[in-house]
Amino acid sequence: MPDYTAFKTLSPTSLADVMVRERVMDIGIRPMWQPMPRIAGPAYPVYCAPGDNLMLHAAIYRASPGSVIVVEAGDVDYAVSGGNVCAVAQRRGIAGFVIDGVIRDIAEVRGEGFPVFARGVIPIPGDKQVIGTLNGIVHCGGVTVAPGDVVIADEEGIVVVPADRQDIVLEAAQARAASDAAQTLDEWEAAHHARIEAILRDKGYSG
Repeated sequence: MPDYTAFKTLSPTSLADVMVRERVMDIGIRPMWQPMPRIAGPAYPVYCAPGDNLMLHAAIYRASPGSVIVVEAGDVDYAVSGGNVCAVAQRRGIAGFVIDGVIRDIAEVRGEGFPVFARGVIPIPGDKQVIGTLNGIVHCGGVTVAPGDVVIADEEGIVVVPADRQDIVLEAAQARAASDAAQTLDEWEAAHHARIEAILRDKGYSG
């Protein structure tokens, strides 16, 4: 059983340091309220067609407790979720939403304390007519997300760890975080100063 608790102790910065850029979502998907708690859990990926939110509304009844529902929305013109959907997801144990799209009822969502990362807010709801993807591969924030990938998200950003690499990545990120924590600011400054000056010399800068 994957140790999602261990992932939750790690900042996305520690994870990003040991992964390739393509596993980090773009800056447009951000916390919809602050302070946003960190979430970590297995991805339940969903695709919603433009102007439609049926698949996300179906997903909250299908995703396992602890899951992070990751949504590839077809546009940013219609909300794929509102306050009641978030409240029900929270009641059913969903860890949070990561949405490449927009939501509405942000005041309700903030009041409930349900973690949502999205591109923004719009008051117009989507329709519920189109069958899309439930728990299949989607593209969210520039990252390909498959079922069971580990999603870690907080105010620092959103990282997606492939399911088949989670043990390796977890170990590397834990080692990186431990190394950073063990180093004092004075030690970091000395090493950093020496490194920067060496790079400048190698580039021919003598100022």
